[in-house]
Amino acid sequence: MCTSIIYPAGDYYFGRNLDLEVDLGQRIVITPRNKNLEFREVPNLEHHYAIIGMSIIRDDYPLYFDGINEKGVGMAGLNFNGPAHYFPVQQGKDNIASFELVPYILATASSVNEAKKLLANANIANLNFSDKLQAAPLHWIIADKTGASIAVESTIEGLKVYDNPVGVLTNNPEFPRQLVNLSNYRGISPTAPENTIAPEVDLPVYSRGFGSHFLPGGMDSESRFVKATFAKMHAPVGNSEVENITNYFHILQSVEQQKGLDEIAPNTYEYTIYSDGSNLSKGIFYYRTYENSQINSVDMHKENLEASELITYRVQNQQEINHQN
Repeated sequence: MCTSIIYPAGDYYFGRNLDLEVDLGQRIVITPRNKNLEFREVPNLEHHYAIIGMSIIRDDYPLYFDGINEKGVGMAGLNFNGPAHYFPVQQGKDNIASFELVPYILATASSVNEAKKLLANANIANLNFSDKLQAAPLHWIIADKTGASIAVESTIEGLKVYDNPVGVLTNNPEFPRQLVNLSNYRGISPTAPENTIAPEVDLPVYSRGFGSHFLPGGMDSESRFVKATFAKMHAPVGNSEVENITNYFHILQSVEQQKGLDEIAPNTYEYTIYSDGSNLSKGIFYYRTYENSQINSVDMHKENLEASELITYRVQNQQEINHQN
């Protein structure tokens, strides 16, 4: 289970929480412009936009969970178990495996509109990376530095691309149902509500935060969709990059999962393994982990983006504590 957002604060910040029960050994991976990207059914790309994101590497291939490119497009794949449906390779279609979709889009699209065009003839093909790495059931969010955002879902009905007016994605159910569900929370507000139930009765506002009294707080995907939407829609704009990325991570913290709250098997818990976010205009990738709450960053533009081999950084998992005495 996961949550992804795009946060407007002058520049746009895009990223996600990755919620799983096991760490996958992910790294920060930069795919430079001249790294050959091979695909099963569409032409390989010898030259393309540079990419940075969180990924594992298998057989020198970046299997991105999420990332951005040098043009300011961000993309993340989130669990979509149940509704997700991939299809056999279809003649006349651009057949892209689910594990290829993030690098394919980020390597070739300079905007959400270009991503839409690339997806217009796409078929998410039911192909596994290997016998040991089966295709994961996913759907995707794509956003760019203008604030545009779409949700992409391959179900039994085919490939659907939805404009995403809230800039949020979690998991099940399908995206249109998540949007409709927001209507149930129209009255949620950061301010105290007006007394409309008994206007002639002096009903005390006995606590701050009264306007969010009915805001969902569960670990489930519908609750996280609502809460993340509320948090990002009302988050302030900071006066600096540090202030903005701090605000961004506080939004994701509002829907993060701590160990012990989501038991998926006896003594096995899903938790937020990492949270990340990137400034889509500056190409700076920020992240923090469950074990290390310090914000770390990697600037893609400080690397040689004309290189032809993957560039990797180890995730900093050890907690950093500033001892003041």
